[in-house]
Amino acid sequence: MPFLSRHRITAGLTLCLSLGLLWVPPVPAQHGQGHDRIPNVLEYLDRLDRPERDQDQKPAQVIEALGLKAGMSVADLGSGSGYFTRRFVEAVTERGKVYAIDVEPEALKYVEDSLVHLHRPYTAEFILARPDNPKLPYESVDLIFVCNTYHHLEDRSVYFSNTKSALKPGGRIAIVDFYHDDRSGDLGFPKRHLVARETVVEEMTRAGYKLAGEHSFLPKQYFLEFVPQ
Repeated sequence: MPFLSRHRITAGLTLCLSLGLLWVPPVPAQHGQGHDRIPNVLEYLDRLDRPERDQDQKPAQVIEALGLKAGMSVADLGSGSGYFTRRFVEAVTERGKVYAIDVEPEALKYVEDSLVHLHRPYTAEFILARPDNPKLPYESVDLIFVCNTYHHLEDRSVYFSNTKSALKPGGRIAIVDFYHDDRSGDLGFPKRHLVARETVVEEMTRAGYKLAGEHSFLPKQYFLEFVPQ
């Protein structure tokens, strides 16, 4: 069966990397935060995919907690190396659709290549986003998944208020990010730009969402689910 890969690359100014951080240096550049850009993006993406990540990220449990079914549409916002994109493809099957979204073109190409290597049919779209706009189509997804990317975004309440239109009726947003305190341990980068769980709830409430669920099995990260109010 042929692969059902559809490509959508849209122009945008790449000001930062929303790559989904891992517990390894170097520290990725953050929009407006003055970090240096990663000199070797592909090397960094390879690090994001290293098997040791599974120990703390617990991807199988995350997928199970999300309750994904064949035929659903999922947006991986800040898809990075495709660590979760590939798992979403398997969960929703070719009957569903996965949007890989990033501000870094090399990351999107990396994800596309990794999906081909799965040797299975899939339906995916690759969106080169702007830092202030994921460019998702209207009512296109059942789930927007944001892993280790929330703290990269600026004007987050405005960002997610504007993103609400991309959700199908009954859609939700799942946010996974590092605790800003000792609970996350040594991450290999400064924690001053991380966002506290309570702040996420406050900002998402201002954006017009309510907290619909929370999962506590990740040792270094909070895992929150929001639905529009």
